[in-house]
Amino acid sequence: MPIVPDAKDWTWVLERTCAECGFDPDTIAFAAVPGLTRGSAARLLAALERPDARVRPDESTWSALEYAAHVRDVCRIFTHRLDIARSGGPRPGPAIGGYDTTVTVGDNGIPMFANWDQDATALAENYGAAATAAVAVELAQAAETVARALDAVPDAERDRAALRSNGSAFTIDSMARYFLHDLVHHVHDVERG
Repeated sequence: MPIVPDAKDWTWVLERTCAECGFDPDTIAFAAVPGLTRGSAARLLAALERPDARVRPDESTWSALEYAAHVRDVCRIFTHRLDIARSGGPRPGPAIGGYDTTVTVGDNGIPMFANWDQDATALAENYGAAATAAVAVELAQAAETVARALDAVPDAERDRAALRSNGSAFTIDSMARYFLHDLVHHVHDVERG
């Protein structure tokens, strides 16, 4: 059985604890997100050192390598979206297969991100065939970049708004917790094997 595309709207993780990974958004302070980002990346980097890092535990689950490549791209895209939310408009974005950097700004002045089809990116970037050492370096760099970007957000900007193309509304604060859940969840996926 191949990987089933994930079409869920995961924004509910901002309202309640994730039963799968245990992430509780109410316990996460914005100031903790950079350190937790670095910690999650370190755990994925450790998983890449395993001899079975390229092996899928079953046909419908990504390998540690594929999860690490995905988290690398999550970090890159969140860095871009954080820049958009802080500036209030379009910003140059990363060149990632399947990622549309288009941003529109409504009459209300709130930027809206194009949809990101994560499964299209996984195929376009060919996660399963990626070089493990390269993904490790890129993940470490992307996680550090986003952690520093989060560290640089002043308290006064945490309420700045942004929208996803499906209408989901975020502030920089809620977007940071949404982002962190993605990392924590995938560390859980990798460590449970």
